Amino acid sequence: MVPCAPRPRLLPHRRPRSHRRGPGALRDTLVLLGLPLLAAPVLAGAFAGGGTRRWFGGRAENQRAEAQTAKDDAAAAFYELDTAQRDLRISIETITAVDDSPAARRAVDGFEALGRRIDEASRQYIGAVDAHDLDRDDLEASAAARARAELTAAKEELGRVKQDLDRFAEGLGPLLGKAETQLARLAPAVERARQSLLAASDALDAVRGSGLTADDLAARLAALAPELTKLNQGAGRHGVPQTLDRAERVTREAETVRAEAERLPERAAETDKRLVSLRTRAQALTTRAEQVEPVLSELRRRFTAACWQDLQHVPDQARETVRQAERKLAEARSARDEQRWPDATALLSTVRALLNETDEAVSAAGDRLRLLNAVQKDPRDEIERTRFAIRDAQRLAMAGRTTPDPRDARPLDDAVARLERAIGTLKGRHPDYWHFLTETDAVRRTVAHVVGRIREERGAGH
Repeated sequence: MVPCAPRPRLLPHRRPRSHRRGPGALRDTLVLLGLPLLAAPVLAGAFAGGGTRRWFGGRAENQRAEAQTAKDDAAAAFYELDTAQRDLRISIETITAVDDSPAARRAVDGFEALGRRIDEASRQYIGAVDAHDLDRDDLEASAAARARAELTAAKEELGRVKQDLDRFAEGLGPLLGKAETQLARLAPAVERARQSLLAASDALDAVRGSGLTADDLAARLAALAPELTKLNQGAGRHGVPQTLDRAERVTREAETVRAEAERLPERAAETDKRLVSLRTRAQALTTRAEQVEPVLSELRRRFTAACWQDLQHVPDQARETVRQAERKLAEARSARDEQRWPDATALLSTVRALLNETDEAVSAAGDRLRLLNAVQKDPRDEIERTRFAIRDAQRLAMAGRTTPDPRDARPLDDAVARLERAIGTLKGRHPDYWHFLTETDAVRRTVAHVVGRIREERGAGH
């Protein structure tokens, strides 16, 4: 915050009424002396030295009245300027409390420059007030006229400075609005942070009451204690923007701790359920892995080596993978018992991946035998399925055209030739049915790629 020391408020000089001279003062003196008021005209003439000066009326009194009016108007302008300066100082202090940007620093410099102008105009006004005693009995018309002129000039200067001050204040609108918004957010933000910490602490107590330790959550909550101390020390010490950021961060982290604490019993139950489910699955895969060897034996007996050689490793790999999964399951159980929930979750994910891998390998042998049996019995379904995909792609390539695009025609023609070659491999005494199946699958993937590109380009064209 840029300090803005308050400028002393100087009031116009006015002679106390008890020191004023004139008929009223004379009457007061007579009363104090116990003299009858009827003697006042005689004594008045005596105090006046026998002169003929009139107390009221005349040109001097008119000038005196005009000067007094000018003095009152200047005083009003002085007080208006002083009030406006005080209000503006509050605005500047509000801005500097939350904003240290170049714009805010320029605002402070501008206010200081205006303060110097205000001081100069105030000195002019106070000087004019002190230079002329409008209550003097012997005030001459010329002196009253000078007083009126100087006081009028002081009032006009005060008004000009007031206008500049008002324009400057209007220009502070965006900065002041931003600062007031941040200040308005401050107290609610700090209170939200305190309430979030309290809610997190209550949730943690409830979890511990259910038998769960939640040590990691307790450590995370304890780490927020220094932040709460800084929040309690206030924005005056740590700054408004910094306090807002701290309050939002504490709220966010405390809410995370609370949510995790509330979910912890559910997480424990879910972990227990996954442990049981994955153990059951591992046992089932052990049984299925034992059935792979008979499948391989049938493949070896009925089909060429190319149809089953890549599956030779499946039984051993399946048994080893299941053993790894069981070891990880044991580690996951220990992590759960020690309530190391992130470790338990990670280990269970590893177990699941290992079992998925084993499941795919074990299934591959059975799927291979099923596919080979089907194509050995009648390859026509596989051939017609592939030819249909090629014809469908050719129709799409020719839609709206008289000649196909070479980018479409060439891969489709190659797909036709590749299919015919694959069909040719079925002739002979020992057909390689697996090679035939892999070739037809590759043809369909090529055709699907061409179809996808055509549709994408035509969609982009629309």
